[in-house]
Amino acid sequence: MTVDRSETNVESVLLALNHISKGRMVMDWNEVTSGTNPYVVTKTSNIPGKSVIEIPGLVFGDKRQRVSRIGVGMTLTESMIELASALRLDVLVVHHPVAEAANSGGVPFADYLPLYGLSLIEMHEAFHGLHPGLTFLHGHRKLKTDTAFGGVPGNVLHKGVAFDDVRTAGDVLARIAAWMGRDADAGLLEAERAIRGEATLEEATLANPAMLLAGRPDSPVRHVLHFFPHTGFSLAHLEQALELYPETDTIIVSISRVREEHAFVELARRRGLNFIVGNPHSVEIWENGLPLAYALEMLLPDAEVFLLRERITAVPLRDVGHANMVRYGKAMAETHLVSGVGSAVYI
Repeated sequence: MTVDRSETNVESVLLALNHISKGRMVMDWNEVTSGTNPYVVTKTSNIPGKSVIEIPGLVFGDKRQRVSRIGVGMTLTESMIELASALRLDVLVVHHPVAEAANSGGVPFADYLPLYGLSLIEMHEAFHGLHPGLTFLHGHRKLKTDTAFGGVPGNVLHKGVAFDDVRTAGDVLARIAAWMGRDADAGLLEAERAIRGEATLEEATLANPAMLLAGRPDSPVRHVLHFFPHTGFSLAHLEQALELYPETDTIIVSISRVREEHAFVELARRRGLNFIVGNPHSVEIWENGLPLAYALEMLLPDAEVFLLRERITAVPLRDVGHANMVRYGKAMAETHLVSGVGSAVYI
């Protein structure tokens, strides 16, 4: 499937995504209201007003809008919208579900996106399980994938077998580091620390490295269970999975992670299993975003595709290096937010 430039519009992008997702996209709004599309799901923690309906399709925009530039990202933010504006993108394709205001700088989509002529498409569950990239990067070939393990939509479980050159837990960690280019990210962080004068600056990817929480670096790896704790995967689910696959010797969790004292890790230790936390959520733009972006480029060769990666850093307030903005922040806080006087500020 390819689409000529003369035909490339938002509908062309939707058709390409429907091809990529093997027919999972919402092509008609009746699929949302009728419940006929299984990838239209509600995500909720039962906090009043905070649930969201995932709609793998066009969330905002006009199918007839011409498209020459496409942005692919993970989570829509106001920073992404502003970057899309600067790059004169026509449509944003984001992985995670979007919500009014929460993903658009506190304002409705209808007030913000039209300023920049942006249409907006989301995918999420409709994209899960379409390629073996996450398991490949973590050193195993998936044999089976359940995208709703335990009957929970989006609760993904991969059953895999290690590649021939991945023999130990240490091999898994080395493979992740090599493929994800951590050396480049480390060099970038060191340069930024020096430029900003912020020696304690941290960055999300490097702050969450792959780690071995149970087992030894030389522990053998062959039969792998790979899941994602943030999807609702419970201890009961893990026990059920180990009953289904008793040959398992290694558990890998990625995208989200757990700490050393978590019940998952304790169970692995009791059973003599390796437990590895792999890539964090901050690199899913590489794991899932990059394959999606290249697929769109292949199907829509005359549209330019951009990969939109947000880089998150943190620094203790005491170490912020921008002297002018430190004075600004302190003055505004002291004069208007703490004292309540509201007198003039002289910086």
